[in-house]
Amino acid sequence: MADNKKEQERAELHRTIWGIADEMRGSVDGWDFKSYILGMLFYRYISENITNYINRGEWETGNKSFDYATLDDATAENTRKDMVNVKGFFILPSQLFENICKVCDKDPNLNETLEQIFTAIESSAKGTASEDDFKGLFADLDVNSNKLGATVIKRNEKLVKLLRGVEQMKLGDYQDNTIDAFGDAYEYLMGMYASNAGKSGGEYYTPQEVSELLTKLATLGKTAVNKVYDPACGSGSLLLKAAKILGKDNVRQGFFGQEINLTTYNLCRINMFLHDIDYDKFDIACEDTLLTPQHWDDEPFEVIVSNPPYSIKWKGDDDITLINDPRFAPAGVLAPKSKADLAFIMHSLAWLSTNGTAAIVCFPGVMYRGGAEKKIRQYLIDNNYVDAIVQLPDNLFFGTSIATCIMVLKKAKRDNATLFIDASKECVKVTNSNKLTDENIQHIVETFAKREDKDYVCKLVKNSDVAAADYNLSVSTYVEQEDTREKVDIKQLNARLKEIVAHEDMLRKEIDKIIEEIEG
Repeated sequence: MADNKKEQERAELHRTIWGIADEMRGSVDGWDFKSYILGMLFYRYISENITNYINRGEWETGNKSFDYATLDDATAENTRKDMVNVKGFFILPSQLFENICKVCDKDPNLNETLEQIFTAIESSAKGTASEDDFKGLFADLDVNSNKLGATVIKRNEKLVKLLRGVEQMKLGDYQDNTIDAFGDAYEYLMGMYASNAGKSGGEYYTPQEVSELLTKLATLGKTAVNKVYDPACGSGSLLLKAAKILGKDNVRQGFFGQEINLTTYNLCRINMFLHDIDYDKFDIACEDTLLTPQHWDDEPFEVIVSNPPYSIKWKGDDDITLINDPRFAPAGVLAPKSKADLAFIMHSLAWLSTNGTAAIVCFPGVMYRGGAEKKIRQYLIDNNYVDAIVQLPDNLFFGTSIATCIMVLKKAKRDNATLFIDASKECVKVTNSNKLTDENIQHIVETFAKREDKDYVCKLVKNSDVAAADYNLSVSTYVEQEDTREKVDIKQLNARLKEIVAHEDMLRKEIDKIIEEIEG
């Protein structure tokens, strides 16, 4: 039933987004369109968020007819200081999304009006604790861009269509939706503009179902944690899954992440606000995690979840200082310059708390390749840091059909062994890709929790046996594939062949008799 409601909500959201795309077609290309629609969605959200917050406060005092959207700006100014302290930003009633929508088609200077509003929202946080969280949030929503149209009139026509489209989105209560509307809109937009993926500056989007699995593995057995971290956080989907699964108030010190791509970093901060994570409960940085990590003062982390970019280049041993970096030094070797995958693993392990769990999506090659990667695997196994390896189905991720896997890391384990799980069949086919269902996720998490051998599904392997297998961490090395071919009984087959031959013999004799009679 829940799955059905989820698909209905999704279909409706997709129809609305497609409608806006259709209206805007020909002006902005897909990748820019994504930033416009998500930026406008953010504008709508923070307008509703501050309105609902102020309204609730008034209603609780008995003033049931109060509506912040109808208040005059001068009176509203009295609440500015309080709102910036609580919410980190402030919006005047005249600047609210719903009020701009009412007059947008009559405003000949709509682009200027919107630009002033976005500047005012960002400026409201200046000089306060939330300044860094709001700076540049509307940078990708350029209302004066020629991409929207060659003239102001044409640009404003597109902006009206954009406002109307986002106004029509049925988002309901952001917390009560069975889908993550913002995450789903982002995922759908990525899919719509697949051909533009190469222009995206290497954005990687983790499907919500994979986020759910990763987060459930990393939070298993925990009801509250100190903080959650993602070293390559993208648009923040994994951090927000932790908020949903544990409850955001059960992540005591908040959500930490780092993202190298400026546009995606802006989307991540927007995403935090869209999920009602207040400015003082998240710390997202924009830098290269491997070379310039921004959260030294915040580590260690109890939960780390990540889907780092696959096999990207990094400085590696071109930078002689990196081998002395406390994150990489323990392995005695750096990840190859052309494949930074295990550098992300070493970084995450270094920042993991003693009682913590990290669940990280990995490119399959890192599990079996030789050289420096083998030495890093040897370090991980000899020190008993690898809790489990989960082989995922192929075709789960946008932009790649490769069958990835998950490495689960722990610093305090109850055994000196590694669990290998073959979850390559745990999926359903949806059009051209595979998808994890709630049932698939549950199966995998249960298998992970039991930590017992099961034919064709999982095997708990002593680390000494992993060492004997040359530190190969591929699941197929340890978990036998079930032979699903039909079994053939040779005796039965031979008996049947004899019957057929005898029958043929009899038929031949019958035919010979008939021919004899005809000829005779």
